[in-house]
Amino acid sequence: MKTLCALAFCLVFAAAQGVAKQRHCTFRVHAQANPRDTETFATSVRAQVSGKPVAIEKTPWISERDVIAFSPYPAANGTYGALFQLDEHGRVVLDTLSVERRGSLLFVFINGRPITELQIDKRVSDGKIYIPSGLSPADIEVMKKDWRMIGQRKR
Repeated sequence: MKTLCALAFCLVFAAAQGVAKQRHCTFRVHAQANPRDTETFATSVRAQVSGKPVAIEKTPWISERDVIAFSPYPAANGTYGALFQLDEHGRVVLDTLSVERRGSLLFVFINGRPITELQIDKRVSDGKIYIPSGLSPADIEVMKKDWRMIGQRKR
């Protein structure tokens, strides 16, 4: 009987996972890592500003699950930029990163592409990440499937 109950519980849990909302867009924010970290914890990317290789942590600090809304706008170079509003968890993580990692870089990846690097120069406690440019029209359309626009009612 216990085995049957355990099996039923597992099936219900698996079904709930299958019905969970599938994401269309990935949004990852990685922090700059110590260059002496091993390949287990860090990987090397080329910084856009300096062109030099920089170590970043493999595990993102902020992901698409922390985003609740965004607001896109056309950038001067023909791409798009966006302002991302984070949920409470994302806001706390961003605040912590901005205090503990002041002077280092954050690297933003959207749909697996490096979009921008952000220099941490002050505390960010409002839970908003500003991406100045680098997003394609296709990126914006995919984001609309996952998140509401800032100012719209919750879905």
